[in-house]
Order: sequence, then C-alpha cells, then structure tokens
Amino acid sequence: MPRLLTTLLLLIALALLPASARALESAPVVSKRATVTLVTDTDTIGVGDPFRVGLRFRLTEGWHTYWKNPGDAGVPPELTLELPAGATVEPIDWPTPNRVAEGTVMTYAHTGDLLLPVTVRLADSVAPGLTLRAHASWLVCKDICVPEEGDFTVVLSPGQPMPNAQASLFADHDRAVPRPSLWTASIAADGSLFVRGAELRPGMVEDAWFIPDSPGRIQDDATQPLSVRGDGFVLSLKLAKGFNPEEGLSGVLSVRDRAGLRTDMVLKAEAGSLPMPEVPLRRMLLFAFLGGLILNLMPCVFPILAMKAVGLAGGLAHGKARAHALSYTAGVLATFAGLAAALLTARSAGAAAGWGFQFQSPVFVAGMAWLLFGVGLNLSGVFQIGTSLAGVGGRLADRGGNVGSFFTGLLAVLVATPCTAPFMGVAIAAGLAAPPPVTLLVFLVMGLGLAAPYVALAMLPGLGRLIPRPGRWMDVLRQGLAFPMYGAAVWLLWVISQEAGSAGVLVTASGCVLLGFAAWLFGLGQSVAATGRTRRFSQSMAAAVVLCVIGLLVGVGMIPQAAPESAAAGTETFSAERLAALREAGRPVFVNMTAAWCVTCLLNERVAIRTDSVRRAFADGNVVYLKGDWTRQDPEITAFLRRNGRDGVPLYLYYAPGAAEPVALPQILTESTVLAVLGRG
Repeated sequence: MPRLLTTLLLLIALALLPASARALESAPVVSKRATVTLVTDTDTIGVGDPFRVGLRFRLTEGWHTYWKNPGDAGVPPELTLELPAGATVEPIDWPTPNRVAEGTVMTYAHTGDLLLPVTVRLADSVAPGLTLRAHASWLVCKDICVPEEGDFTVVLSPGQPMPNAQASLFADHDRAVPRPSLWTASIAADGSLFVRGAELRPGMVEDAWFIPDSPGRIQDDATQPLSVRGDGFVLSLKLAKGFNPEEGLSGVLSVRDRAGLRTDMVLKAEAGSLPMPEVPLRRMLLFAFLGGLILNLMPCVFPILAMKAVGLAGGLAHGKARAHALSYTAGVLATFAGLAAALLTARSAGAAAGWGFQFQSPVFVAGMAWLLFGVGLNLSGVFQIGTSLAGVGGRLADRGGNVGSFFTGLLAVLVATPCTAPFMGVAIAAGLAAPPPVTLLVFLVMGLGLAAPYVALAMLPGLGRLIPRPGRWMDVLRQGLAFPMYGAAVWLLWVISQEAGSAGVLVTASGCVLLGFAAWLFGLGQSVAATGRTRRFSQSMAAAVVLCVIGLLVGVGMIPQAAPESAAAGTETFSAERLAALREAGRPVFVNMTAAWCVTCLLNERVAIRTDSVRRAFADGNVVYLKGDWTRQDPEITAFLRRNGRDGVPLYLYYAPGAAEPVALPQILTESTVLAVLGRG
C-alpha cells in the first residue's frame, strides 16, 4: 500500500509540473540508422516572441544524411511545421557539410550529431503558449539509402522566453554555420573562381574548396586545383553542362590555413567582378616580349645574334634563312618552356613546403636580399658569371644546318639567364603570381621577344645593316640594370626591419658589405693580370667570406621578433609575467594568441574582437587585452599554448577577476560569443 501511494503521488506531481519540465524535446523517431527529435531553444513563449526550433539528428556511425545541395545524389531533409495563421518560418540555417564520395559520385552530407534549425515568428494576435506539431522526412545512406519520416510534438508554455537545456545545441550549431564572406570573388567563363582578401596572402592558404548551394552549377566530383596569387587565390572549377556563369555562383568556401585551421565562408561570386583582367594580362605579355627583346642587347647574347646575322648576310637562300630562323626560334621556345616547367615544379614543391610561410622568416628575407644584391654586383661588373655557359653548348651551336640553329637558340637562353637576372626575375615574379597556363604563356612570349630580331633578319635581310656594332654602350646598359636589383635589396631591408627590428637590419646590411667584399675578391681573380696562384687565392678568400655571410643567417634567426610599429589602442603585448601581475591585481584579462599566417586568427580579430561593441565592453569592464604574436613561434607563447592544451593558434582565454581558471573561447569567434563571456566577469 505505501508503494502504491508513493507512485500515485509521483504521478500527480508530474502532472502538475510545467510543460517546460515535461518536454525538453519531442518524443524520438528511432531506427537502426538514426535517432531524430524536434527541439526548441526555449520552452516558454509570450505574445509575438520569436523562437528557434530544430530537427535534431543523432546518426549511427557510418550513416549520413544530406545538405541542402546533396551533390551528385541524395535528397535533403524536409521539415514542415503546423503553425497558427500569420506565423512565418525562415529557411533552415544549414551548417557546413562534408564532402562524401559515394562510389564515383561526390555528395555533400552530414554525419554524427546534426541540428537543422529554423526561426519561427508568431503574429501578435496569437495567444501565449503553443503546441508545436511538425512532420519531417529525410534520407539516410551508407551502402544503401533508406528514406525515413516522422511526426513530432513539442509543448511551449506561456511566459517570458528563457533559454532551456537544449539552447547549447543551438549555440554549437551557430559556430558550425559558415560566416558571411569578408572576401570578394568572381567566376570566369572557364570556371576559374577568383577569391581576394587581405587575409589571403601567399603562403597562408594550404587548401581550399568550394561547395555550390544549388545543384547543376559545377561538376561535383571534379578536382579543384588551387593556385595562390599575390592578392588571393584561384580555384579552377569544372562547370556543369548548361550552367551559365553570367548568373553568378554562390555557396560555401572552405579555406584551410598553414596552421591546419578551417574557415568557412558564405561566398557569392559575381560574373567577371574579379577576373584576371585582359589589360593587365596584355601588359604583362608586352613586358615579357620587351624583356626578351632587350635580352638581345646583353653582352653575352648580342654576339650570338651578330654571328647569326653574319651567317644570313653570307648569301643564304631566302627559304633556308627562314628555316634557320624557325629552328632558332624553336630552340629558344623549347628552352623557355623548360624553364617554365622547372618554375612550376618548384612552385608546387614550395607550396607543400610553405614557401610563403618562409617569406615571413627574417632568415629567408635576408637571404633574398643578399641574392639580389649579389646579382646587382654581377651586373655592375664587380665579378662575372655565366661566361662558362657559352662553352657548354658551343659545340652543338657550331654544328651546321637547322640543328645548329636550334642549339644556338638554346645556347642564347642559357647564357641570357645568369647574365640578365633582372628580366628573369620579372618572369619568375609573374609566374608565382599567375595560374600555370599564364606562367607558361609569359615565358613563351619572352622567348618570342628573344627570337624576334633573328626572325626579322631572316625575313627581311636588309635589316642586317641596321644592327649596331658591339661596343661600350652594351656594358653601360648592363650596369644600369643593376640599380633595380639594389632597390629590391633595400626594400627587403625594410621588410627585415618589420620582422627583426634594427638589429636585423644591422646584420643584413653587414652581410651585404661582406658579400661585396667577396665579389670584389672573386673579380680580382678573374682579371686578365691575375696569375694562376693569385686567382686561386682570391677565389678561396671569396669563398671563405661567402661562408661567413651564410653564417650570419644563424644570427638573423636568433634576433628577437620586432615589436609592432604601433599597437592598437588598449592592446598590450602578452607576457606570462604581465598576465600573472594583472591576475594578482584582480583585473579581468582577455588573452588573444595569434599569428600573421593564421587566416582564422585574422578573421576572428576583424569580426569579433576589433568591433566597436567589443572595444566598448573592454573599456566598460576595465578589461586588459593581451595579444601574443606566434608568427615566429616564440618559446614563451609555445609553452603557454601547451599549458592550455593547444599546439597552435588561435587561442582565446578570458580571466575573470578572482577566477581560478580561465574561460576558453571557441576557435571560431563571433561578436556575441566574446560579449557573452565578458559579461561573466
């Protein structure tokens, strides 16, 4: 009897409980493949209060359901709500999907735990409280696909809306939703998706992929080759048949940076808004042609052209002269194509090795400054390189007929490469900033410029009389070309000042002095008056000095990172001592661990930390903002990251006054997330 009475009292108590306690979520629809329920972010609503309701999936391992664009196969889930008249329902707020290969097709799907929420707005005429009924259907797939459906009911009591036990599900979902794009993009007719943004500097983007929000836009199973440019990157998409890129393209762009962190953006690409412009491309090709043309005036190339001109003047028939010109041009173009292939191979290897990331290193920048300075010294005539190359293919070039003309063209490119580094530098810069087809085109046009004078002489023999004789003017021209190299080295000194401060500039400049001394010694050994013993001694001394210069790279790497030129108002540089002192004083502290090569870090600062609302919250709460820069992997910051369970950035911590442990914020920040955690202090 007592047990029966106890049971009866419990039933009465449950009946008297408010609806919020009785129904945190609907009754589940359960199968071997998934458990699905309907949840809301509040259990009470008043007159006209908006609320969110979501279809919650707990998918069995190995099974998946589909995104709004399922890709090559599949059907997205559908949710239908029974609501009073005048109510409105916003579309499903979809999180970023995964790319799932199913056999030979590519689909966009979700696995594990998933929430598909919508926002409901009731008319003011609707009485408080609501019995919410819904019907949903979905497709779950593994090796086979099974359609499922269910009906759901949730009771919302009248009252002031309050977050319930399920609200955290909606907060987790919000962090998984792609952000509005901060980047600009365009889609070209050939499917090239151009993405440009301040955070997308070379060396920062490891991988990227695009998922359209509607089917029939791209070939979903095709690869998306990535080409990083100076101002962003290009994804080469394969457009679906029947899709006109003039309509524009929208969807989710995912970017993974060098730190391994992924950033998802809702991207809308307008047709042709940021393509590779025709005029700059034409200008690039014009400069390439002129650069190749000027190569003929270099002391190491001009004698070859003069030799071929003499041969033409020797009475070759017009047909044979044209054949020789075509063979010479073929040799030039083949060699330039080989140089382009070598560049593209190096660029591919450099992307995997983090070339752009190396450029953030003062060691790499100092080495580049010394290289350009050395090239300038060579052009100024302090020492000579490249003369031995003339003998490498000389015997081949001396052969008669079209074969000899072909290898003469090859020889002209070989001797031009070290002799005219400024022009090859332009080609390399263009190659690093352009997609592979443009790189190859630039090199081939430069080859056409180099071959053009000989072709013109073959087609118009009378032009031979206009060729200027070799003379002093050629050396003056070459020496003048040294000054752009010196200017580039000076610019790199400025870069060093930003990364390693005045100490870095001092070491790098000292290296330039030593390099100049080594070049002078090497040049002494090349002089006509030098004996064999003198030549060996001077060259050995030059090599020893160069080794000293290389040793300076170690010193550059040991220089502490330079402090920023100007810190943002209210920002302090992180140190463990400063953090400890502030906590002991009872001050609230917000710690931001970041790096210049971390795309996610830079985006978080723009959208969630450097906003007016957050800055006001810092000021109103007397919060100290400590910022740690891990660009050069500072040991103190590394230790701090590891103490907090991280091996990389970003890391965001909020220390409330008197709190024993900090609050760790998610790696993907929103303004509301930061403001919410600041409110705890």
